[in-house]
Amino acid sequence: MSSSNYPPIWQQQIQRIPEPELMTTTEQVEAYAAADFSSGDVKVLVWIEQLLAKTGPLPKHPSVVDLGCGPGNITFRLAELLPSAKLIGIDGSDPMLAIARRRAGSHHPCNIQFHCLLLQEAISVFENSADLIVSNSLLHHLQDPSLLWKATRAIGKSGCRVLHRDLCRPSSLAEVHCLQQRQLPNAPSVLVQDFTASLIAAYTPEEVTHQLRKAEMKYLVATPEEDRYLVVSGLVN
Repeated sequence: MSSSNYPPIWQQQIQRIPEPELMTTTEQVEAYAAADFSSGDVKVLVWIEQLLAKTGPLPKHPSVVDLGCGPGNITFRLAELLPSAKLIGIDGSDPMLAIARRRAGSHHPCNIQFHCLLLQEAISVFENSADLIVSNSLLHHLQDPSLLWKATRAIGKSGCRVLHRDLCRPSSLAEVHCLQQRQLPNAPSVLVQDFTASLIAAYTPEEVTHQLRKAEMKYLVATPEEDRYLVVSGLVN
């Protein structure tokens, strides 16, 4: 069903509706941890490789920070991509990090640390420490998006590489429904609900570009990725 076949109200421009900043319920955490996000996770790694190809290699033993790491999907892939790096996963949800730590203990090397911190707390703990900062699907959770750019500037060393990937808000409820049907047609109801809420809570490329200008992050650029994501990449000033 194309978006043009939906009732007019479904085709009206939608405004952003925030969702809770943290995933903490057992149902949410278990559903998210069990879901297969591998195709998106791989794309994050591809974007990082492209970024490093443009900006040059990282130091021999880089410090890499994964903000909003959840159960560690991206953190563990970064450990494989950058085996000499010190990996730091940061998330505000204890239940998510419990899964990440369990996975780390069973299958992954000891160069990964997980810390339960909010972004504001992470700024003071890891100030001026990172050579690469990464996040995947974090920005849309933030009530105040400027926190991500403040944390990026504070945690990153001079010349730190940056790769933030997130959902992009569709223009209408019809497009939200089409994306949900295409991407998660048979997913558990809790994932469908969270995915729909996340799409509506996401920012547009124009909004993110405005955020970057306001934060004076002039070496970061927001780029659309296909029909539902945007990627912010570049260097800390």
